[in-house]
Amino acid sequence: MFFPVSGLSLNPLIPVLIGFVLSFFCSMGGISGAFLLLPVQMSFLGFTTPSVSATNQLYNIVAIPSGVWRFYKEGRLITPLVRAVVIGTLPGVFIGAFVRITYMPDASMFKLFVGCVLLYIGIRMVRDLLGKKKSSVAPGQGTGRVEVLPSGYLEIRFLFQGQEYYVGAWGIMALSGVVGIIGGIYGIGGGAIIAPFFVSVFGLPVYTVAGAALMGTFITSVAGVIFYQGLALLYPEQAISPDWLLGILFGIGGFIGMYCGARTQKFVPERWIKWGLCLVIAWTAGHYILGYFFG
Repeated sequence: MFFPVSGLSLNPLIPVLIGFVLSFFCSMGGISGAFLLLPVQMSFLGFTTPSVSATNQLYNIVAIPSGVWRFYKEGRLITPLVRAVVIGTLPGVFIGAFVRITYMPDASMFKLFVGCVLLYIGIRMVRDLLGKKKSSVAPGQGTGRVEVLPSGYLEIRFLFQGQEYYVGAWGIMALSGVVGIIGGIYGIGGGAIIAPFFVSVFGLPVYTVAGAALMGTFITSVAGVIFYQGLALLYPEQAISPDWLLGILFGIGGFIGMYCGARTQKFVPERWIKWGLCLVIAWTAGHYILGYFFG
């Protein structure tokens, strides 16, 4: 099958399989898999134009709802946390999309940016892992529902397994604004960056933030795809709009994998999830950064 926007000729089952594998493992950490899907598209499929960022966000739109539904059904979707993430992230996504098209149309510079973002994500996750001797929640014990406590717009409070957690909404929104810019450039919606921050900086359990990170990524990805499609009208000389068919096929695989990953998460040790993601992140970041300077 030929995909005219990306210029790829692929068996349609290949993007479905790629989307399934990435989303299955990444969704267990509250990440859609888009942050790894983009390197796969660039390095293995040769899709490097700015439209790859929009295609990545289209994947999020199709793939994420199943995972969000699973977290909601299990009582692990914290609405005030989602609200703070979305309010902070949306403006940043628009800024990031404009920066990508205007200042990073070149594939080599964009790969360096991707490598630096991945390296930072990996360092944050490793620091968190080395700072804890064991997971805060044992495998099979992440089944408790989250009870959101009464709070205003400037604070988020909830109970999980008998322990109360508190975080200021302003801190979440400020972080989300920066994350939104990075995610808008990258094409990931921001969940891959903000989920590790929830755990390592704000001290929230990964079992409670995964749903909010995914939901925030879904909403900002919708906005990102619309914005990229609109910018395509202003920059007709560049390939900016998403490859709709390719993104939907990635998303179909991601939709199935996301649900399976969200259902499986509570049976997998938190540290295993994080270490697996760290290894993949480190390899990809090193490949792009070293490739830019020595390739």
